[in-house]
Amino acid sequence: MNRILAVTALLVFTASAPVATQGAVSASVAAAPGPVTSVVTGGGGGGGETPPPAVGKRRAAETTVSAAQYKILYNQCRYADTRKARRQCRLAVRTNYRIGAYNENLDCRTYSGITVCGTLKLNKRERRCVAYLVKAGLTERRAEVECYAFV
Repeated sequence: MNRILAVTALLVFTASAPVATQGAVSASVAAAPGPVTSVVTGGGGGGGETPPPAVGKRRAAETTVSAAQYKILYNQCRYADTRKARRQCRLAVRTNYRIGAYNENLDCRTYSGITVCGTLKLNKRERRCVAYLVKAGLTERRAEVECYAFV
């Protein structure tokens, strides 16, 4: 029942939302094969990409995560709105995370087949969508995932 409500509310919000303005590009919603379809870490614009740090050189701010968690974090970048935002998101994952042991403190959740980890950086339209879905009865965590992936 909650899923039907979420999809209905999301469809209503999307249909009533304004058309994308110049410079805004819709996120790709193509689902990847396998049980983990995406994860969300970053977004936002940014500068050019730099190569990841050399193996063995660890920065103080890096967080150790399992290979599966790293894959989720990296793949969630596909939902960023623009090519530049997707590049910045992937760079942030390569810079801030390294593969090691499973990290119990990494906040991961799955809704509607979409898995995300960490705090999601939402654009203005996605934040409005979250507010709308929360008023419609969804939890904020679920609304964030639904709006990040589908709006």
